[in-house]
Amino acid sequence: MSAADEQSTAAGPSGAAPGGAAEDAGPSCSSAGHSPGPAGHPSGVAGHAPGAAGHGHRGTGHSHGPGASQLSGSAAARWRGRLGVAVLVIGAFFVVELVTALVSGSLALLSDAGHMAADVVTLCAALGATLVAGLPDRSGRRSYGLYRSEVFASLLAVLVMLAVAAFVVIEAVERIGAPARVGSTAMLVVGALGLVANLAVMALLRSRAGESLNLKGAYLEVLADTIGSAGVILAAVLVAVTGSAVWDTAIALAIGAFVAVRAVMLGREVLSVLGQETPRHLDPAAIEADLCAVPGVLEIHDLHLWTLTSGMDVLTAHLRIASGADAHAVLDAAQEVLRREHGLDHATLQIEPESHRRDGESAW
Repeated sequence: MSAADEQSTAAGPSGAAPGGAAEDAGPSCSSAGHSPGPAGHPSGVAGHAPGAAGHGHRGTGHSHGPGASQLSGSAAARWRGRLGVAVLVIGAFFVVELVTALVSGSLALLSDAGHMAADVVTLCAALGATLVAGLPDRSGRRSYGLYRSEVFASLLAVLVMLAVAAFVVIEAVERIGAPARVGSTAMLVVGALGLVANLAVMALLRSRAGESLNLKGAYLEVLADTIGSAGVILAAVLVAVTGSAVWDTAIALAIGAFVAVRAVMLGREVLSVLGQETPRHLDPAAIEADLCAVPGVLEIHDLHLWTLTSGMDVLTAHLRIASGADAHAVLDAAQEVLRREHGLDHATLQIEPESHRRDGESAW
């Protein structure tokens, strides 16, 4: 048996991520096509548990790459300490703002307190998700561990933000035409303190928000609350100058609308990950072309790309190689290209000899 035959045989049955349609027939590298969905070819793509960090399998072409030995591998886990500080700061100020809102009768302040409560919930969820994601799977049923918990935490942030926006709108509508007394001084003082607290937390999270949907969800929550605090200050000034509580209601509605828009934007990103779409920063055609350029590769088929959680993109593909080509050399070169050119540390590559037949391998 040749090295290439050993390479293909050792790959064994698939354990890759479920779902997605695999191509029945892959064209040659000169006109190769791709399927950008999640990997699901039942023949030859080896499964794995990502918690087992920093290993590679020569036979399957499966390698976690150099970044996999980190605590949990996800972007959010590397900044767990900042999330912890954010929870303490926002949690403490939420109590102050809620009490003041109830005493002053300000809807704008109450809406901001409600949004700050959402901050506390989502920040705690984000922090908890980074802890859960790093736990080993003892059930033997979760081949990808618990990394997706961070994405679900982001989804919770979206739902909480939408709930807060709906509450503010309903409360504002009920106040239209009703007499209301609002304590503008208390609004101004607490709004200013809230602005300072939110700016401090934003400074903690901003630089890393782009690395993780989990961190981004937390950051957007605090950003929206910062704008809410600025709105409270504006409402307090307008109420003090005009003597009309209608400004309190108007600012509250504006805060609610802003929160809803931010929630929808984050929700679209979360659904993109849960739907296992190809990550926006990766170009399947460019990846396929680079793999085709590896000496000895004749054809690429069943190429799939998706995101497990923020900072952890995954690729699987089948590489058909020329007779006489060194399967190990092709595998090493292909993995190096993926790491160097596309930042893909986690790739499962099945090497197939030129004589390998794929007829009837997959029904889908």
